[in-house]
Amino acid sequence: MSDRLTDMRVFHRVARLGSFVAAAREMGLSNTAVSRRVSDLEADLGVQLLVRTTRSLRLTDAGRAYRDRGEDLVAELDALDASVAGAEEAIRGRVRIAAGVAFAEECLVPLLPALLERHPALELELRLSDSFEELVASGVDVAVRVGSSVDSAWIRRRLGQDAGALCAAPGYLSDRPAPGSLRDLAKHSCLIDTNRGSSWSLEGPDGPVRIQPDGPVRVNSPRAIRDAACAGLGIAFLPGFMARQPLATGALVRVLPDHCGVAAPVDALYPERRYLSARVRLVLDHLAASIGAPARHSN
Repeated sequence: MSDRLTDMRVFHRVARLGSFVAAAREMGLSNTAVSRRVSDLEADLGVQLLVRTTRSLRLTDAGRAYRDRGEDLVAELDALDASVAGAEEAIRGRVRIAAGVAFAEECLVPLLPALLERHPALELELRLSDSFEELVASGVDVAVRVGSSVDSAWIRRRLGQDAGALCAAPGYLSDRPAPGSLRDLAKHSCLIDTNRGSSWSLEGPDGPVRIQPDGPVRVNSPRAIRDAACAGLGIAFLPGFMARQPLATGALVRVLPDHCGVAAPVDALYPERRYLSARVRLVLDHLAASIGAPARHSN
């Protein structure tokens, strides 16, 4: 029975990662041992679970069914092992965290040292992409997204909210009158992050408003827009997490502070399954505590 359970764990890791080599590396086994475990499982079941070629690996229909129906069982076994081991040192293994590039660099990476210091056997793999579809396909454990729509197959845990801010460098404002209203932005150089599209959605004293800014710099990177604003090139509409540090240091100041971006949810997403491994639950709890919002779950 113990061999069957080990074979199941190995198969599920291969199915999740889509690679014998990656599964062997993560589990600390040889490639030969991983291949043998999967072959033994197929022999015991009397069905082919994987189709192997020199360049690809794919699940058969039976393999997909076995993966889907066995996922909860494997997760429950992992959780049981961790609970029996008890001590924090039992938290080990790899957790794949996906996030948008800018948010990960600004917010997630600074949170990791404290987590790894408390759990040195934990391994964290960050996969950065602004395409949620790519992240879903890559088999991540947790995806952190800002303002993204959520597929119904994922569970959402609210971590917080992020509201953008209109900002400029003091040097830029010293050379010209600061805008007193949204209409005055037409007299200024606006720095456009094309990831946000061609318009800015703001909340002000009179409610939501959408404006069409114009200016000399357009780039698909919030970090580049922030750097351009800090260099005095114009007024930027930055995500709150990108504006926080330069506002704190005085490199940027708020422009039209009674207007801000529409608050966007910051969510941790994870695949819908009955049981979560102890290490994934630990990462979720750490993110919720560090980003500072009360935990709320919904489909």
